[in-house]
Amino acid sequence: ALADADEMVLTGRLSLATQPWIADHGVLGSVLLPGTAFVELAVRAGDEVGCDLLEELTLQAPLMVPEEGDVAIQVAIGAADPTGRRSVSVFSRSGGADHGPWTRHAEGTLGMGAETPAADLTVWPPKGATAIEVEGAYDLLSERGYGYGPVFQGLKAAWTSGEELYAEVALPDSAHDDAQRFGLHPALLDAAMHVALIDDGSGTGESTVLPFAWTNVALHAAGASVLRVRIASAGQDSVSVLVADGTGQPVLSVGALVSRPVSVEQLTGSGVGGGLHEVVWRPLVSAGVVDGAGVPGAVVFEVPSVGVGVDPVVGVRSVLGGVLERVQGWLADEESGGGPLVVVTRGAV
Repeated sequence: ALADADEMVLTGRLSLATQPWIADHGVLGSVLLPGTAFVELAVRAGDEVGCDLLEELTLQAPLMVPEEGDVAIQVAIGAADPTGRRSVSVFSRSGGADHGPWTRHAEGTLGMGAETPAADLTVWPPKGATAIEVEGAYDLLSERGYGYGPVFQGLKAAWTSGEELYAEVALPDSAHDDAQRFGLHPALLDAAMHVALIDDGSGTGESTVLPFAWTNVALHAAGASVLRVRIASAGQDSVSVLVADGTGQPVLSVGALVSRPVSVEQLTGSGVGGGLHEVVWRPLVSAGVVDGAGVPGAVVFEVPSVGVGVDPVVGVRSVLGGVLERVQGWLADEESGGGPLVVVTRGAV
């Protein structure tokens, strides 16, 4: 808790050494923290401030987990507004000695008033539902860019009834103890939605999609290792998700989930501290190359370096003053002759 504000920051670290289950979540050749893990972090944050409902959570950037080293995590909880709502944001940065900038991965709102779902999954399989073939489902998903390892290969059976999908998912025996560490293990919640990826098993979907926006998420029970799942339409491009335990008792409910396609290009620029832009240097043999590269009348100005032994502050000021004077002179058309001014620097970064 912050000393001078009604706010809180939760901190931690992620790595494949301490959370090896993350390595089983591969997407388009990269190891990503699953979107369900951001939900787990936000719900856990809500527990700290008495908020039992994740009203919304929008995922802004994937979090790529490196093969070596760790990632520092912060979950920031804002002050309560008059209705008791609080903002929640999830950040990360490299855990190495050369800490990079913080990246915001998710942002949302915590609230109160979670309600127990009215739907009932105690009758299982659902009456009148038609079974969907799930054998080979993960081979199909692999072709679409999902590199799910054993912990995430939880889909055991699936059914369809009208526009609703049903599934039974489970963690492998080796991960059952791990389930007790979470409200709902992110790998298990991720697997709960795999039936929507394969739909009826026709394999007509071609794109790789990831969760984008979650609405009205409530955790009703913790520590489940086997789930019953119902997925239904919640409007255009969104679904509702109801998750129950092996006896049909509610575990988690999602009012609406929207997913969006993702590409390799989007992921390769989304590493910890990464961005959409990068500096790329192209070698230039000499300024004369510029002058002779088809730019008529170019004036080439090579910026001098700060002399050896010169006070850095005095030297930098002198160099900058010289550049300013030269540019001002060129703008005054004293020597431009109508051509461009090419300013050449070396070791400037």
